[in-house]
Amino acid sequence: MLEQLLQLGGSVLAVLLLGWICAKLGLGSDVRIGSEEEARRLAAEALCGFEATDLALDRAGTGALLRDRQGRVMLLRRHGAMFASRLLDSHAFARLDRNFLTIGTGDETFGKVTLDLGDKAQIWASSLRHLRGATHA
Repeated sequence: MLEQLLQLGGSVLAVLLLGWICAKLGLGSDVRIGSEEEARRLAAEALCGFEATDLALDRAGTGALLRDRQGRVMLLRRHGAMFASRLLDSHAFARLDRNFLTIGTGDETFGKVTLDLGDKAQIWASSLRHLRGATHA
């Protein structure tokens, strides 16, 4: 009986310790892009030398589209507790549905992303057509 109580107590302590570690690491939190400055910082961290001159944030803060002076377009999307990025190229796919722009990168592991860009959705959809022959549906 004593062994079972010690085992139960040890298990409870281990679960509490793991919960504390997860909280300290920010795991499981609802990560969002809170501002244009944060989106610019995330893009610069993802690709050294990428300085966004134009950007559109998803209304929910789960992603962003950014363009630099060279005309490169970067897509940021939430990936767990972090953000992942891809530069869009001729393999990019874009579909406009009112204020929503669905974008595929040609990288199957990255998947398609749907961003609520509001009034900017049409502008970005139009500009993505000029990405060296990008395909659109």
